Amino acid sequence: MYMLHSFFSAFLLSCSLFMLKGYASAPNHISCLECGQVPYPSNTGYVTPDPIIDSPQVWSFVSEPDLHPMKVTINKYKHGTSSGLIFLAPYAFSADAGYGQPGSLILDKKGNPVWFRPLSSPNLMNTDFRMQKLFGEPVLTFWQGTLATAPAYTNAPGGSSEPGSCYFILDNSYKVIGTVAAYNGYTSDIHEFHLTPENTALFLSTMSVPMDLTPYGGPQNGYVQDFAIQEIDLKTNQLLFFWNALSHIPLSDSYSDASSAVSTGNIWDAYHLNSIGLTNDRNKILVSGRNTWTIYKIKKSNGKILWRLGGKQSDFAIKKNASFSWQHHARFISHNVVSLFDDNSDGSATPEPPSHGLLLKLDFHHMTAHLHRSYYHNPNISVGSQGSVQKLPNGNRFVGWGQSQYFSEYAQGGNTENHPEHNLLYDAQMPSTNYSYRAYCFEWVGTPDFPPSIAVQSQNGQVLVYASWNGSTETASWKLFSGRSKNDLSHVKTVDRNGFETIIKSKKMGPYFKVEALNDKGDVIGVSPIVQIEF
Repeated sequence: MYMLHSFFSAFLLSCSLFMLKGYASAPNHISCLECGQVPYPSNTGYVTPDPIIDSPQVWSFVSEPDLHPMKVTINKYKHGTSSGLIFLAPYAFSADAGYGQPGSLILDKKGNPVWFRPLSSPNLMNTDFRMQKLFGEPVLTFWQGTLATAPAYTNAPGGSSEPGSCYFILDNSYKVIGTVAAYNGYTSDIHEFHLTPENTALFLSTMSVPMDLTPYGGPQNGYVQDFAIQEIDLKTNQLLFFWNALSHIPLSDSYSDASSAVSTGNIWDAYHLNSIGLTNDRNKILVSGRNTWTIYKIKKSNGKILWRLGGKQSDFAIKKNASFSWQHHARFISHNVVSLFDDNSDGSATPEPPSHGLLLKLDFHHMTAHLHRSYYHNPNISVGSQGSVQKLPNGNRFVGWGQSQYFSEYAQGGNTENHPEHNLLYDAQMPSTNYSYRAYCFEWVGTPDFPPSIAVQSQNGQVLVYASWNGSTETASWKLFSGRSKNDLSHVKTVDRNGFETIIKSKKMGPYFKVEALNDKGDVIGVSPIVQIEF
């Protein structure tokens, strides 16, 4: 562990080099500590509503008064659901007031917060929040910055990353150990930040390239939103791989109307790449193009597209019930199975067909794609953007429903549009204006390097002690101490942990109190500050 900690310390010191090198051509250099911290200015002057805090759909805690995550409603929780924790990054579009603060949120399956990292502005968001491995150790990663959504942001296509954003890496004590930003003048994109087994970072980035769009039905003084895939060696900061869509994918492959550019700063979002997946060959990756309805297999060594699945130039014949459109989160499952979230809509069609998780089986001999499994919500819903499908270690599938409020878990067999109730093990929903770009489920052990929090109140002749420890997954019980002086505290009682914040009732009036956090073996793993009650 000492060698790993030493590397992480060096990594943190070098992250300003990442940022300066990554933004060398930008007008303003962004330091390691500043990236993603300041909202991008609105181009319309519209003021995004503050989050709704005072609501039964929002948590408030006495021991952590600055934390206000959203509450979720559990609709179904059946036997067979996996044991992991849920990873969300709630936010709201700029037209709406979100419920609770935006940020990164870990929940247990009952909906109780485990860890919450709030952001300072409704115009800051996290996306793609998940657990990954770096140098063999679990870490947390996410994108942070400003997402372009009307009416506050009409300077770029909806769902684009505004300048100044970057990716964060945190260790299991929740310390930031590094930030990463795009190179070559590109903007770090919200959709994907993937740590590889080789300890590199693969991510998407964007740049608006000037172009006459009249041949495609757009404005003459227009731009194309180019998407680039970049890979950085996290030891050396070296850019290992660069591949951009504009050099490899014809604009005529797009299903996005170029005339839409006039409402988004004259920028045409022709490609909208939104995922990078690893394969069984480290030299080949799987890439999703939402606005081309295509999944690409790309060879990194020469940038060649090896095959296209879907879209106008598909190398596969798509069989019945296997077609998809406006898709997200393409992943390699085995040598001939690919998973994706089929939005099946961009939000403009009426009526809209249902979205669903989709597994396709590829026949490379006949070059055909067949339906393998599907995962529909119960009831069926249509999702205009975002979404994810994750394979869990027990074979279940965890589905994030993107631009809707739901996240669900299914038994491996899946279901159909006509029978969406089959194999649905778990379903929950966020408050009405809240979204999470993706939703994940992971086994996670969090050990904060800061102490537990405590607050005390006097009520009806007894003391209420509020104990919490943001991010601790190992706290099983709380041991309460009280005394007449700070140096003379005695054990009062021990109680089981109950959700994020445990309320401990005591007839001992103190006036001094502290709590110790105990793990399931009864070992002390954290000690709160000593507080004095005011009568």
